[in-house]
Amino acid sequence: MSKQKTILVTGGAGFIGSNLCQRLLDEGNKVICLDNLFTGNKNNIKQFLDNSDFEFIEHDIENPIDIDTQIDQIYNLACPASPPHYQFDKIKTLKTNILGAINVLDLALKTGARVLQASTSEIYGDPLEHPQKETYNGNVKTISPRSCYDEGKRAVETLFGDYHKEKGVDIRIIRIFNTYGPNMAVNDGRVVSNFIIQALKNEDITIYGDGSQTRSFQYIDDLLDGLLALMNNEINFLGPVNIGNPDEFTVSQLAEKVIQLILSTKSKIVYKNLPENDPKKRKPDISLAQEKLNWTPKINLDEGLKKAIEYFKGMI
Repeated sequence: MSKQKTILVTGGAGFIGSNLCQRLLDEGNKVICLDNLFTGNKNNIKQFLDNSDFEFIEHDIENPIDIDTQIDQIYNLACPASPPHYQFDKIKTLKTNILGAINVLDLALKTGARVLQASTSEIYGDPLEHPQKETYNGNVKTISPRSCYDEGKRAVETLFGDYHKEKGVDIRIIRIFNTYGPNMAVNDGRVVSNFIIQALKNEDITIYGDGSQTRSFQYIDDLLDGLLALMNNEINFLGPVNIGNPDEFTVSQLAEKVIQLILSTKSKIVYKNLPENDPKKRKPDISLAQEKLNWTPKINLDEGLKKAIEYFKGMI
């Protein structure tokens, strides 16, 4: 029987973080969830609060993290991830990324914990390479409405690499592609949740641009498998590694699928102007994850959307 681990999840009350807390508890670990509740929601973790193996700490990782408990692993997921939220206070988003990463890495250095950084496909910007491999350096503007998030995550990858090389911190870096599923906020602002909520409310489904831009949609359970595979690999594979579903759909195709699956909806599709620097294409090359982690997503878009629709029916 494997030794019980003590695992810190920053951003643990958010969409991905709360699902990760559930998985880690199910596997018999002690979990410390740290969140400032800016976009995280305590309702996402309320079912864990009476669990003796779970601890919630309300804290902003912009400030040093003072935890006396010996920690084995840290998942750094703390940062608003949808455009409406990370653009709400762009300076704070940068601080959360950069100062937060320094504080998390300093804690890992102090405790000897292995630490995984949740990076993002957004570091590729509006890509000129398709699909995107980890070797692609990206096409990102330093000054745009999205830069606080894109450049913040790029800087964090640099910090993680330098803490590993200069201080010996045991790191892992994952680049997460568009993910959806239970515990997404109703006002999350990302395309899957937007379309489902609009369709359930019989509102017009809003597409920004002409709908020809593509995305790859990953269900949360597949992402969790990838997170754990990267964190727990013992071949000293550090990443960065893409974790996403390589099945590519246009945004119009997504909207049409949502309408087909919610048979009762009266929603129609309407088109509005595309936001500045919104990527035209997004698709991961996952050959590295397949080779190093033996990871491949299992849940297709129709199956995942049905699960997500059932979740959101209970939320509105």
